[in-house]
Amino acid sequence: MTQHFTLTLRCPERSGIVHAVTTFLVGRGCDIVEHQQFDDDVRGSLFLRTAFSCSESTVDDLTRAFAPVAGEFGMEFQFSGAEPDRVLVMVSKFGHCLNDLLFRWRAGSLGAEIALVVSNHEDLRPMAEAAGVPFAHVPVTPATKAEAEQRLLDLVGEHSIDLVVLARYMQVLSDELCAKLQGRAINIHHSFLPGFKGAKPYHQAYDRGVKYVGATAHYVTPALDEGPIIEQEVQRVDHTHSPRALVTVGRDAEALALSRAVRWHCERRVLLNGNSTVVFR
Repeated sequence: MTQHFTLTLRCPERSGIVHAVTTFLVGRGCDIVEHQQFDDDVRGSLFLRTAFSCSESTVDDLTRAFAPVAGEFGMEFQFSGAEPDRVLVMVSKFGHCLNDLLFRWRAGSLGAEIALVVSNHEDLRPMAEAAGVPFAHVPVTPATKAEAEQRLLDLVGEHSIDLVVLARYMQVLSDELCAKLQGRAINIHHSFLPGFKGAKPYHQAYDRGVKYVGATAHYVTPALDEGPIIEQEVQRVDHTHSPRALVTVGRDAEALALSRAVRWHCERRVLLNGNSTVVFR
């Protein structure tokens, strides 16, 4: 029975890496269906993503067999199977990003399975449950923040969550929680980074007469809104756009940037490169 896998890796740049990878895969009877690589001459690193199919193999078998090759080249690598990532979506009261993710999931174009929606409010319960997704209400106050974050971690474990998505979740995660979710939590920010911060960003943009609005999807880190950027979406605007019109345009940008970031992450197309990312589209 044919199975599908993806290999991603990073290692110091040198000759022979691609040859070693392809020789390993061909030697095990694998069929390479997609291959992308990026040589970062500035940092002296090579990044690689190879999708392939083969029969009678598992992620564990491939990982063990590839270890000598990885050791020779100093590779940080991961094999992944075709099983879709299980996603937990966190929301507050804004529903546009959740609605978009649910639509793409049900249409089969998200590349992941939405397993649970968590919110500090009850407002979006009907949207989640109408899509057949369990909803958990986890209220947050300054006094209960630690307890609420532990409840979130419990839910991550109970539902075997691979990725946490902050889809306009209007609470700042603690440094401790960010560290525990490192590399597996994505946030959507309502502007380019850096950009207009604080309350009413679109009103600030209107006051400054901006010509573009956009959104930034990035990994969550303890440094607020400073995590490695995965995707940015931009929309052209002009003087005719009122604050309300800017909100509408901006929400479209947020939904697009976030859905792309989630899909690319779950398809193993995003590799961390220091404070930035390599994205194999």
